This record gives sequence, structure tokens and C-alpha cells, in this order.
Amino acid sequence: MRQSGVLLHITSLPSNGGIGTLGKAAYEFVDFIKESGMSIWQMLPLGPTGYAESPYQSCSTFAGNQLVIDFELLEADGLLPKGAYKPLQIEQNVDFEAVKKQHRELMKLSFESSYAKLSEKIAEFEKTHPFVRDYALFRAIKAGFDEISWMEWPDRKARLRDPETIEKYKKELADEINFYVYEQYIFFDQWSKLHEYAKAKGVMLMGDMPIYVAEDSADVWQNPGLFELDEECRPVRIAGVPPDYFSELGQRWGNPLYAWDKHEATGYSWWISRLRALGEMFDILRIDHFIGFANYYAIPAEEPTALHGKYEPGPGKKLFDKIKAELPGLKIVAEDLGVINQTVRDLLSYCGYPGMKVLQFAFDGELADPLPETHTKNCFIYTGTHDNNTTLGWWNNAAPEVRERAEKALGISGDEDAVDRMIEAAFSSEADTAVVPMQDLLNLGEECRMNIPGTVGCNWMWRMLPVDYAAIAGKVRMLNIKNNRGVFF
Repeated sequence: MRQSGVLLHITSLPSNGGIGTLGKAAYEFVDFIKESGMSIWQMLPLGPTGYAESPYQSCSTFAGNQLVIDFELLEADGLLPKGAYKPLQIEQNVDFEAVKKQHRELMKLSFESSYAKLSEKIAEFEKTHPFVRDYALFRAIKAGFDEISWMEWPDRKARLRDPETIEKYKKELADEINFYVYEQYIFFDQWSKLHEYAKAKGVMLMGDMPIYVAEDSADVWQNPGLFELDEECRPVRIAGVPPDYFSELGQRWGNPLYAWDKHEATGYSWWISRLRALGEMFDILRIDHFIGFANYYAIPAEEPTALHGKYEPGPGKKLFDKIKAELPGLKIVAEDLGVINQTVRDLLSYCGYPGMKVLQFAFDGELADPLPETHTKNCFIYTGTHDNNTTLGWWNNAAPEVRERAEKALGISGDEDAVDRMIEAAFSSEADTAVVPMQDLLNLGEECRMNIPGTVGCNWMWRMLPVDYAAIAGKVRMLNIKNNRGVFF
């Protein structure tokens, strides 16, 4: 079935207050998607944000981002005293420090007033989310060391998970551990209710799984044997990509690499647990940097850039045979952008997952992504992704030869209709699924882009200010009808 969707992260919703949340604005966005004839809401990774607030550097691949908990819902559910929540001013960008400060104060208040009365439900939650108690321990110890990376904890025994030391911290930090468990209970309760609402409206929630986990994460702390670490649990080699379109020095991501032989020896059990958990949260799952499963770029940890890494063979078909056997209903989209060789093509073909096409790349001589008329059905077509400029920003900065190619291919007659022609091209593509970032549906410029790869400190902050969805929904609905996409009522 030909379908369409929109890319917008939860934190970018025009919720009341300082950040997008799982409250009223999220439900209204689901309604907008349905009214538009779309059926997919794609978002970025939904774990707790890590270094520089990146959703791709989370402290847990299993936990939810506590900052998107909605306090108006908490008040309505009687889990926060009435009037305790005074929303921060709505701004174009998220002020993460202000949001985190308010969040901590209000969640502590909610925890103190409601943990005891929810104890039975929380106990049940722990049974179905086995990660949460150890994650909470990690967060509690980390908070006690002023949030420094666990690899720098002054207590070496805690860092190396000495059993007696771990038991000591469990007793000393019992209250703080319970707080982090409570926080996750609230997140997943609000998330599951939104998910059920979306299902009832015929809207699928599409998540995003980074291939790697952050160095400073509960995942690495709990499972050091599954990563390329030395005896002191510090990375030997790290992840990244070589020099490319985005960066002449490449990208040194810093994530520890997987010890793939150890994963294979366990039957890839950690991967199955990870994918099962995400498959329960989302209806569709985008796997970021899918090419790393075919061949991955390994950089010596002491190298300051990504210039001196080398490619290694990934787990390939063995991993995906296991995934398909254990999780046959999991719907996966492969982010296959970047350096594509025959090994990657063969793995993607073997798995049968749809890949991705980015329309902004179709007119750039360096990247040369195929034009819409050459697309195959089994792919997702985007005008741009979270790593791209907005389409308006891209057009305003495009080289003359790029503009000329786009004008000729899409019939662009001037600056004012460039974005519309790009969106129409995505919808008219042979690709089974067309996804457009919300910034493009709103025709917003480069000041509203979500991320500039290879930079730190100015990303992940953009928020959509309150808008009238009706006109946008009508326009997208007509595109769906014209191009035989979507489900109509």
C-alpha cells in the first residue's frame, strides 16, 4: 500500500511549556496526521538524551526520555498537586537546562506524593521492563558523582561492577533508585496511552534505533564484555564514518564498538532484547546507520579525528537471520545512506527491508541519489531528514548547477514554489512510502533545522510554534489523493 508520513520529534511539538511532551499537543498531532490522510508519525530516538542533548547518545537504549513527561497529565491523574506546574514560556528553541531543572523539581514532588500509592503498579511495570532497576541504579550512582561519565567514576569498584560494591550502592541509594524507576513508570504509562490513541486513529508510530549505544550509558556499564573495551572498561576502538559530504575530517562519534564475536556466542540475545523492547514501543523501526551491520568503520580510540580508521566486516546475515526468527513481526526500515558498497546492497537485498532515498541528494553531483522516477517501490523517500537542512534552507544555499538540475527535473519556476515541487516529487515517487519533515510542510528556513552533523551545542533544539493544522492537512490530503497514498475515511 502506498502511504505517507511526517517526521517530527516529540521534543519539537508545540506543547504548553518549554519542550514538546506526551500531552495534549501529541494527541492533536496524531489527529492532524489522520486528517491529512497520512498514516506514519516518524520521530527520533526516544531515550534519555545524552551528550549535547543528542537523542543518538542516550544513557540507555531501553529507557524513555523523562523530559517529555507531561505535567498537565500528571496533575489530571492526581499524581502532582494542582497548581504545582507553571509552564515555562514557549520559545522557538528548547532551553534544556531550564527544562531539566523544572522537570527534576516537579518529578520529585510527584514521586514523594504518589510513589507509595502506585507501588503495586510499579512492581508490575518492573516485571515487564526488566532493564529498569539496573538503569535506575546507574542513574543514581552517576548523580552521586555529579553526572560525570561512568568511565571517570572515582570509585573504581563501582565502575567495574564489583558485586559487593554494587550491593552497597543499592542500599545507600534506595530512595534515589526508586525515583528513577518511578520516572520510567510515568514515561511508559503516558507513552502507552498515546500509542493506543494513535492505533485507534490508524496512525503508526515510527521509532529510530541508533546502531551504537553511548559510551556513557547503562548499556555499556552493564555489559562491558559485549564491547571492545580494555581491562579498565575503556574503549579500544570507537565508531564513526570516514570523510564524506558532511565532514572533510569524517565523523568521530566516540561510541564503543561491539565485540561481535561475543554477541554471536550468546545468540545475539542482547540485540533480540533491544529490538523486542523497541518493537513493543513502535509500529515501525528505522535502524540508523544500517550499513554498519555489513561493514563498520573502526577508529582507534586515541585518534582525535576519523581520518585514520578502517572498515571491518559486520555481523551481516547471521544477526538478521536471528532477528527474523525471534521477532518475525518486526517492521524495519534500513537507513542505508552513506558509503554503499556491494556488501551493503547484498545485505539489504537479503533482508528485504526498505531503504531510504533523500530527494535533496538527487540533484547534487557528489551524492547523486536517484531521481524520483527511478525509485523502486520498496523504499522510503524523504525530502530531507533530521541531518539535512530544511528544504527551503537547502534551496537557498544550493549551488547554481544544483538548482538548475532541480528546476529541470521538477519544473521549479522560482524560489517561491521550490519546496512545494520537492514535496510533490516525494509524493509522486514510485516509493511505497513518502515522509516529509514538518519543517518542510511549514516551508521553514535553515534556522529551523534539527541537526548539523559534526557540530555540537546548537542542535536538537528546534520547536514548532502553535499552528493552524487545517490548511496544512488539506494540502497534504490532496497530495495523498492525487498520488494514491493514504487511508481515507
